[in-house]
Amino acid sequence: MSQPIEQYALVSDSRTGALVGSDGSIDWLCLPRYDSPSMFGALLGDESHGRWLVAPSDPAATATRSYRDRTFVLSTRWTTPSGELEVLDLMPHGDRRADVVRRVRCLRGTVEVQEELTIRFAYAAAVPWVRQVELEGRPALVAVAGPDAVVRRGPRLTASGQRHEGRFTLSQGEVVDLTLSWYPSHRPVPGPIDVDAVVDATVSWWRRWASTCSHTGPYHQEVMRSLLVLRALTHEATGGIVAAATTSLPEQFGGPRNWDYRYVWLRDASLCLSAFLAHSYVSEAHRWRNWLLRAVAGDPADVQIMYGLAGERYLPERELASLPGYQGAAPVRVGNAAVDQFQADVIGEVMVALGEARDAGIAEDAFSWPLQRALIGFVEDTWERKDQGIWEIRGPEREFTHSRVMTWAALDRAVDAVRRYGLNGPAERWEALRDRLRDEILEKGFDAERNCFVQSYGSTAVDAALLRLPQVGFCAPDDPRMLGTVAAIEHDLLADGLVMRYRFDDNEVDDFPPGEHPFLACSFWLVEQYARSERLDDAHALMDRLVGLCNDVGLLSEEYDVTSGHHAGNTPQALSHLALVQAADWIARSSGAADPEPTRV
Repeated sequence: MSQPIEQYALVSDSRTGALVGSDGSIDWLCLPRYDSPSMFGALLGDESHGRWLVAPSDPAATATRSYRDRTFVLSTRWTTPSGELEVLDLMPHGDRRADVVRRVRCLRGTVEVQEELTIRFAYAAAVPWVRQVELEGRPALVAVAGPDAVVRRGPRLTASGQRHEGRFTLSQGEVVDLTLSWYPSHRPVPGPIDVDAVVDATVSWWRRWASTCSHTGPYHQEVMRSLLVLRALTHEATGGIVAAATTSLPEQFGGPRNWDYRYVWLRDASLCLSAFLAHSYVSEAHRWRNWLLRAVAGDPADVQIMYGLAGERYLPERELASLPGYQGAAPVRVGNAAVDQFQADVIGEVMVALGEARDAGIAEDAFSWPLQRALIGFVEDTWERKDQGIWEIRGPEREFTHSRVMTWAALDRAVDAVRRYGLNGPAERWEALRDRLRDEILEKGFDAERNCFVQSYGSTAVDAALLRLPQVGFCAPDDPRMLGTVAAIEHDLLADGLVMRYRFDDNEVDDFPPGEHPFLACSFWLVEQYARSERLDDAHALMDRLVGLCNDVGLLSEEYDVTSGHHAGNTPQALSHLALVQAADWIARSSGAADPEPTRV
């Protein structure tokens, strides 16, 4: 059975990533991209669905683990009665290969190591043909099924049913390197890895990237790790930023809220661009902007809320029979039906991010501004249309207040581009529509009796997405209407002090059964709101609570179960980590540790 979600660490080459359990088992790996079919799928089933275990054979062994400073090179130190062992896990950066390296070193005494390898391609639907061979005069194992093949190099393994296993003993100072390399099955077996070289190169690459970060202030370690997570989730070749490394980790344990997050949501990726820009990562922002322009090019009416890593549009949702689900949470889904939803806020998120890129000095070109004008033309045509909102409600379309505000923000940034940067466009027409929409929101999206903005027109319920209103400049964080909204969110949406996205118990909005947990990004949004409205003590208290929910290597999933104390949802979650960064930034500004940002009002 798979471990609790928080027991997994990520190693990544910025093209894909492996989840390594605290027991030494890689239980999730898709090669060569995040959205490729899995070859290790035990995360969504058990050992028979594919995994790679490397750990001491002694069941009394205990482990502690950490990343090498400012990298995604994972060090697990095992202590046994007979000695101490380190397993160094990494995916080499900088080459176009897809490799996993597991370096095993005995630090003290003598330790017996067990290895179990079960390869299941195509989401555990394909059992490969496996051959034991000699390569470069050393034992190797080659596994092939359909288009996929891998070669594992290391001490010889023995077949045991449909898995392979082996044991070897190391004494102090001895090292064994295990490597796994994916390749298309129609090509020759790739050559061996120089492990010393790739360890040094990968550590150096991550540290060089981290060294350019401009962050100062409180929560520095958490901010640095979160930025590293965002970089790991950014595809090296295309610049697309996946929402998470996994699919179908449940929002509701044992339930059906299991979604595939291995794609590029325009919303989440736009917010990542903001986090990168705030910390001097302009080249990442520029690469993402170019990805965006390629992905959405064409008729603005065809813009999707999400795309594949290279901008692929066809992401149909299907259910897999080959994987039973994380601890029985079914179905396992691949693809995402939300790709076909209309979510009116998305263009607003994109326009806000591109406005920040302009502010950071990324110049418009002959392609980028005309495309933004076309997006605004689409907004002009659809601004009155109902939508399914930021939370991808699988129910009737509504006039969600947050969506309307983000439509306002799209128009506002378009006007700003003309007024401040001299770009061409009908600013007067856009201003008139922007102001008309603002008046409508204040009339229909605000409940005067409760003194709060509401989830949708005609509703009295609140939604955590309303915390985004000051973030995009629709109102000041200390506006009495916003303070009333915060009070309503605190009253209606807190679960043990953490923020739910919206109320699930009345089931008026969502077609799925209730049972979701607090959403970590929303809780960080509340931290930001506290910091920006002079509730700095509350901001620190909630922030301390939230960063304390990071696992032992600093990762956060999508949600947190306050009853069981376990992470929930896909992991590591880009939205959780970027919201952490923004919350920490606003605590720094509000406490005088950084320059304040202007609020657009």
